[in-house]
Amino acid sequence: MNGPNGVAAPPGLWSEARNAEGRVYYYNTVTKATQWTKPAELMTPAERALANQPWKEYTAEGGRKYWYNTESKQSSWEMPEIYKNALAQTAPTPKPPMPAPQFVAGGTTSFSSYPQQRDREDYSERAGPDRQIGYGDVNGVKASGLSAQDNAPEYQTFEEAEAAFIKLLRRSNVQPDWTWEQTMRATIKDPQYRALKDPKDRKAAFEKYAVDVRIQEKDRAKERLAKLRADFGTMLRSHPEIKHYTRWKTARPIIEGETIFRSTNDDTERRQLFEEYIIELKKANIERVAVTRKSAMDELVGILRALDLEPYTRWSEAQEVIESNETFKADDKFKTLSKSDILTAFENHIKSLERTFNDERQREKNSKQRRERQCRDRYIDLLKELKAAGKIKAGTKWMNVLPEVHEDHRYVAMLGQPGSTPLDLFWDMVEEEERALRIIRNDVYDVLEDKRYEMTPKTTFTEFMDVMSTDRRTISIPSETMELIFNRLLEKVMRRNEDDKHASERQQRRLIDSLRSKIKHLDRPPVTSSTTWDSLRPHISHFEEYQALDNDDLRRQAFDKVLRRLKEKEDDVENERRSSKRDRSRNRDHRDRDLRNGHISSHRHGHPSDRHRGSRTPELDAYEADRRKAMADRERNYHKSGATGLSPRSSERLSSRPPRLSHYDRERRDREEERERLYRTRADPRGSRDELDYGAGTGSGGRRRRDSDAESGGSTRKRARREDGRRGTWKEKTPEPIPVKDEPAVHSGSEEGEMVEEE
Repeated sequence: MNGPNGVAAPPGLWSEARNAEGRVYYYNTVTKATQWTKPAELMTPAERALANQPWKEYTAEGGRKYWYNTESKQSSWEMPEIYKNALAQTAPTPKPPMPAPQFVAGGTTSFSSYPQQRDREDYSERAGPDRQIGYGDVNGVKASGLSAQDNAPEYQTFEEAEAAFIKLLRRSNVQPDWTWEQTMRATIKDPQYRALKDPKDRKAAFEKYAVDVRIQEKDRAKERLAKLRADFGTMLRSHPEIKHYTRWKTARPIIEGETIFRSTNDDTERRQLFEEYIIELKKANIERVAVTRKSAMDELVGILRALDLEPYTRWSEAQEVIESNETFKADDKFKTLSKSDILTAFENHIKSLERTFNDERQREKNSKQRRERQCRDRYIDLLKELKAAGKIKAGTKWMNVLPEVHEDHRYVAMLGQPGSTPLDLFWDMVEEEERALRIIRNDVYDVLEDKRYEMTPKTTFTEFMDVMSTDRRTISIPSETMELIFNRLLEKVMRRNEDDKHASERQQRRLIDSLRSKIKHLDRPPVTSSTTWDSLRPHISHFEEYQALDNDDLRRQAFDKVLRRLKEKEDDVENERRSSKRDRSRNRDHRDRDLRNGHISSHRHGHPSDRHRGSRTPELDAYEADRRKAMADRERNYHKSGATGLSPRSSERLSSRPPRLSHYDRERRDREEERERLYRTRADPRGSRDELDYGAGTGSGGRRRRDSDAESGGSTRKRARREDGRRGTWKEKTPEPIPVKDEPAVHSGSEEGEMVEEE
């Protein structure tokens, strides 16, 4: 750095440096200290003057400058007077005009040197030829005089020159909307115009000035609008008739006479301020209503609690009670509540009551469960005591334990209690003993298998114990336990013998039924009701079915069943013949009665040939409609019974009713039908359940469950003929019933369960 006279100044203690982020800091070469603030040794006279006063210059986010007082903590957009005075003290004094530079061919121009900063040097380097004070002839003959720029002020820094130029623009009242050409025409004659040498710097300073002025104008407009808004709001508050629902067209006549109203001529601005005031009123009204509503809801909750409602109270009942409450009717703030609000408060209150009620019930339920569990635990202790005393063991019956516990309070407390009953807990205890006994029983089974000892129904307990005492696995088992195991084994043996006996009896019945079927289908000679056993025996002795039976009594029994069935069939045919006679007689009686009631006039009068046709003009019969209706009902009931399997009409029931059976006969018939069903199922499980093939090669018919089926079929045919006879001539003779050949059917036989086939 050079001094004012161009003499090199001694090197300073402080030097300027930059960190990694590019921020400037200062370093003391002697003490090795660093600091962010610029030391006084490196400050210019202007910076020293500004540093000695409290106001500091800062730049806002928008680029606008403002000043801040470090002592009073105040800020200002306008430059303070103290700051201006400090700047004026540091303004450079104008220097005398410098002599024109002499240009020498092949030489350089010499200028007087003065101390400058780095930014000033950059500013001088950017200057063009127009900044030169004088121009010399290349040959040195002629040199021009000082130009008009000799009077331009000189500034040490670029910032000072820029500030002087902006001050010129402000003094010249340059508007921010001017163009650069207009600004030049207004300021070019002023010496301060040349404070900045480069035209680009002047234009940039002008644009900066325009931006600052616009920002200041906006700020002033905001301040004016804020003051106007406050005054306008005060004016509107002085009119209580303006509510939150008042419109601009209603409020304008009220306030247009006010001074504040006339302080602005922009009607849009007035309306905007009014709308803002109305928005504030609406917010205040909403807050007030919310506070009132909350207070009303809180008091309504208190009223609901005082009404002593039940958790199951309905809204229709509670609404009348709430509306009839004196406190609810007397206070106007409840009118701000809608029915929905009241219903919501009621629902919340009912929910709280339900929660309280459910909590109470849950506590009661838990208490009850606790008591029940305690009762079960005490009863289980009672059963354990009986078990320890030997009164409960495997195979013990409840009837043996009940006399021991029926008067105990622990048993009485369990009666009527839900969950496990005393009997269930008793069986649980017995089941535990059974599981323990199962291990001992398996050891007994192993011993019996190892000893090759087989128990029979005649085996005694002493014999059983003799076998068990010879093995070390069972010698230490108590006698009570061994007796229990022996009894169970004995019961199992007896049950197995019974099953074997029943199986042999079933096999014997099957063999008898096989021989009976063979006898029934014998062709040479055919078996009739007059056939004897002695005459039939030589013809069947060579059959396998005959030889499968052990004695003649069983064979004779099969023959007797066939003979008995043949006689029953003959009796059935005779009963059917007698029933047919009764039906014909009954039909004859019906025809005679019909002739007497409805058709007698047609038979007594007219040509004989017309008797079959009836009279063309019959006399009126008052009962004709009733008779026809009765006939139609009978016909309909008949069809219904035929389609659904229900019982036929009364006349048909009379004709087809089987003979009355005694109690023993009915039991025997049911037993035989059950045996027949089981036998047919076992004989051919893959075939039809309703057919049984005995090896004759012809399929048998369906099973006939009742002997009266054939009679029912005959009665049906008789009913059809009877209906045809009613619609035909009265003199027509009723034909005899045609015997119908029935398909072979299976019928139940005797009480031993044999099968009877019918052809």
